[in-house]
Amino acid sequence: MKLDKRDYDAVIIGSGPNGLAAGIFLQQHGLSVLILEAKHIIGGGLRTAELTLPGFKHDICSAVHPLAAGSPFFKTLPLHNHGLEYLYPEVDAAHPFDNGTAAIIKRSIDETARLLGSDAQTYLDLFRPLVKSWPALAPDVLGPLHFPKEPLAMAKFGLNALQPATLLAKRFKTMEAKGLFAGMAAHAIQPLNNIATSAIGLVLMANAHLGGWPIPKGGSQQIANALASYFLSLGGKIQTDTYVTSLQQLPSAHAVLFDITPKQLLQIAGHKFSPIYKWQLERYRYGDGVFKIDWALDAPIPFTANYCRKAGTVHIGGTLEEIVASEKAPANGQHSDKPYVLLAQQSLLDPSRAPEGRHTAWAYCHVPNGSTKDMTAIIENQVERFAPGFKETILAKHTFNTAQMQEHNSNYIGGDINGGIIDIGQLFTRPALRWSPYKTSAKGLYICSSSTPPGGGVHGMCGYYAAKRALKDVFGIK
Repeated sequence: MKLDKRDYDAVIIGSGPNGLAAGIFLQQHGLSVLILEAKHIIGGGLRTAELTLPGFKHDICSAVHPLAAGSPFFKTLPLHNHGLEYLYPEVDAAHPFDNGTAAIIKRSIDETARLLGSDAQTYLDLFRPLVKSWPALAPDVLGPLHFPKEPLAMAKFGLNALQPATLLAKRFKTMEAKGLFAGMAAHAIQPLNNIATSAIGLVLMANAHLGGWPIPKGGSQQIANALASYFLSLGGKIQTDTYVTSLQQLPSAHAVLFDITPKQLLQIAGHKFSPIYKWQLERYRYGDGVFKIDWALDAPIPFTANYCRKAGTVHIGGTLEEIVASEKAPANGQHSDKPYVLLAQQSLLDPSRAPEGRHTAWAYCHVPNGSTKDMTAIIENQVERFAPGFKETILAKHTFNTAQMQEHNSNYIGGDINGGIIDIGQLFTRPALRWSPYKTSAKGLYICSSSTPPGGGVHGMCGYYAAKRALKDVFGIK
């Protein structure tokens, strides 16, 4: 397809994992691409910084990366040649209980099942077929709604994935198995009795058995750095410190891809959209926010359960019933006194995260969108509950409420790190009901953020699919 001369073939707004993925895919097809980043450092949710004390490296948002390691697109890229090294914990994730025990998930599906006692066979029956079919299923699950390449496997996955997590959890008998699954499903950041909340739990657990839950050596920033390095090696260009508020700021291009949410897209390009598309974006819904803490510690967290001391990720929340209650509260505008807490222990695997003999820890809980309540004491009490003596190990701390999260990354509207709630109302129609969710109503303008399928997570698939759509529409390349 012959096109008139422009400054670039494509311009991408935002250098998060989706913006970088889109840039790489277009550059791989011989196009000239410019990525614009508002901050002075690339990465979006992948940034790493010294937030507490000198020498302590903290991941600001994303910390543990099963979806990055298992991403169908990222797996095709030579990121290891550009400085990315994953480190794998002995225990991918642990879920402690008040009796001093913990349920865990490990790479071995058989060992994970065996440790669940009387629920071992139920666990194997649920996950063994999914793990076996996942490599073929992944492009269908981690993409827009379409007729699947593996319809029977997809139908079987869908029958489980579309269930509320509270319903699927009833297949298990033990407190341990129910709690473990609830902790996984709670990554959905919504009430666990919502339809389709089982999906994220199934995907995360399957990926644990396939590729594990690794952390990047040196911090999550290294994923962004490796993606950017590969993009630049292909001839792409990146410009930081460029906050885009108007299309007039952009150099001429045949296509513009926005790694931002509908709220910012409306501000920048709303005048270009059709009334119905604009109406749909204005009604896009954002989900619960997060309150985040980073700690500098003088020792590892002294969890009572030994498995928790070996885990890269710890889900703190107790029983299924407790987690259900804690995840219901934010959706009702309330704050739980015993919230579900996601905690990562990066320095256990990566000594470069802290000075010798010291450690870091990273945690957040879910709160109402826009909340400014200080949850520090509440989160620390939850950790102390399962790790007596934890508070005495704290050297320094840094917190983000939802407003501060949004200030750090304007995609986190009201502290929503998923780019919009992924409930049944927006699972297949994010950000709008269209034949292609990545294509706006304006010619040459596309959205490639986590506000499109498959949603939040460091996998780059939103950017990949948006770039693929633009490649076909604008440049006639299939």
